[in-house]
Amino acid sequence: MFYREAGDFKTSYIDDNQTFPIKFDRYRYYVVLAVAFGIIPFVMNDYLANALLLPFLIYAIAAIGLNILVGYCGQVSLGTGGFMAVGAYACYKLMTAFPDVSMFIHVILAGGITAIVGVLFGLPSLRIKGFYLAVATLAAQFFLVWLFNRVPWFYNYSASGQINAPERDVFGIVITGPNASAWATYLFCLIFLTICAIIARNLTRGTTGRTWMAIRDMDIAAEIIGVNPLKAKLTAFAVSSFFVGISGALFFSVYLGAVEVGEVFGIQKSFLVLFMIIIGGLGSIFGSFAGAAFLVTLPVVLKVVGADWLGWPTDIVAHLQLVIVGALIIMFLILEPHGLAQLWRLAKEKLRLWPFPH
Repeated sequence: MFYREAGDFKTSYIDDNQTFPIKFDRYRYYVVLAVAFGIIPFVMNDYLANALLLPFLIYAIAAIGLNILVGYCGQVSLGTGGFMAVGAYACYKLMTAFPDVSMFIHVILAGGITAIVGVLFGLPSLRIKGFYLAVATLAAQFFLVWLFNRVPWFYNYSASGQINAPERDVFGIVITGPNASAWATYLFCLIFLTICAIIARNLTRGTTGRTWMAIRDMDIAAEIIGVNPLKAKLTAFAVSSFFVGISGALFFSVYLGAVEVGEVFGIQKSFLVLFMIIIGGLGSIFGSFAGAAFLVTLPVVLKVVGADWLGWPTDIVAHLQLVIVGALIIMFLILEPHGLAQLWRLAKEKLRLWPFPH
């Protein structure tokens, strides 16, 4: 009744191979896009944008990028925060060096620079994997943070060591700096998230995605049947770092406006994005959205319920958030390794069989 495929016939391979072959899924996707682009910008306020919407959009891009590397290609990475810092500092240098260039170009170029750095740090994946690769990417995290702290050129020789986003506009609408409007920054980030999600969805469903998953499942067998591990692993690092770099550039320029690398892009940021894809679901684009939405919404809900309604101290609420996230990670790893995305798939299966679910 609610979710049916009966009568939804396909007459060509192109129709059957589209991103959303079921008509109900396509309509739902169009409705979500219509609400996101056509309604939310007119009803949102500054608090909603800064507390929920902007962090969700930016973290969702980072989660998609990390999920490509960890969930689809099986290459464990703990250097997400460092790669976000590369995107942020690359965007800052481009904004200050080329003030007349569009912000869209700055953000895309920052992602490209991060992709190059990601490939360089992805070279060890050709020789090591698993725990050892995680340690290598963790070393990249600490090295990048140290580099941006110690080399004054990256922060334009500022006495404080902090980088501040100059005011920039797109088509006459200010999107960075203190005068930026909430709806403008929201739409700017939403455009990038939509494009990144479409690119990631098509990549993971095509030949490139199949080579990534073959390496993930059994790299030796994949190499035997003709998959080039060098190309597969480095393309995964490049695409993943590109998305993470875009998220870092947006996090600095549009969301925060001022960044000190050690405080903002430390190891906690790497673990936060990793927790998003673990809870949301490894190897799932929807899981990246679900994990980002959950971990962005959780502290806001705990603050409203615990601190505002129940009157709990803020430090208790902050520690409670860590306890909940830790318990959920353990629970999902034991009971449902595919996370919230798998629960959503099961719910759709129940709807297909309604009113006779099993």
